[in-house]
Amino acid sequence: MKTFSLSPSVIHDYQRDGAVVIRGALDASELAQLERGIEANLAAPGSLAAVASADDDPGRFFEDFCNWQRIPEYEHIMRHSALPSISAQLMQSRRVRLYHDHLLVKEAGTRQPTPWHQDQPYYNVDGRQNVSFWIPVDPVPRESTLEFLAGSSDGTWYMPRTFMTQQAKWFPEGSLADIPDMTLQENRNCVIGWALQPGDLVAFHMLTLHASAGSANRRRVFSARYLGDDMVHAPRSWRTSPEIPGLKEQLAPGSPLAHPLFPEVWAVPVAEIRQ
Repeated sequence: MKTFSLSPSVIHDYQRDGAVVIRGALDASELAQLERGIEANLAAPGSLAAVASADDDPGRFFEDFCNWQRIPEYEHIMRHSALPSISAQLMQSRRVRLYHDHLLVKEAGTRQPTPWHQDQPYYNVDGRQNVSFWIPVDPVPRESTLEFLAGSSDGTWYMPRTFMTQQAKWFPEGSLADIPDMTLQENRNCVIGWALQPGDLVAFHMLTLHASAGSANRRRVFSARYLGDDMVHAPRSWRTSPEIPGLKEQLAPGSPLAHPLFPEVWAVPVAEIRQ
């Protein structure tokens, strides 16, 4: 297992803000491997692939989920790079399970933004020890990067809405807090985000509000998601993203994610977890 030591300040910032940048997390050979996997994915999309931009968009926003079992390059990066080590430190977790992968590609000229949202309501898991990585293989300028509302991972669930039409689909209107008005300067002052080079990544909590703009240049991003000690199965009455057919029948509500779809990729003695 490859290790990558984080400073106490990075771990503290993750716990406080819900998002951090980590420079140079992947080396050149890992980036080349990941890029090969992305291009293989684009050439042969999986069953969950979708286009998330309108027909009249001059670019194209393509996404796909859950391909690590059929794309060896994805599996290698998710299991054998520094990602599991970084996950354990950020989550302060003894064990780390692979959750799923998510490819997000905005072709040059894509106008479609990714609106402000948090991922937790779309998932079939509950708990606090989790992390998602947003890993570009192309340079990403500040204006096209993923942005976060610092501190929004405090436990509040915000109303999830469809990305294209902003309709409340899973919960009745008014049953959850609305996403803060991100046009207000007081909220913009709390936004964090970073220009990124290949090898850099951002790590964020599933409750952290985040968004991104369109992209003038091609922006290929691989997202890898991991679960820690306290994460449990949480079947939903709505369609999750991604939907995992049959899992409700195999795992009871509130049970650990001990399942072949979520292999353990890291385990350390309690004494070795950085405090």
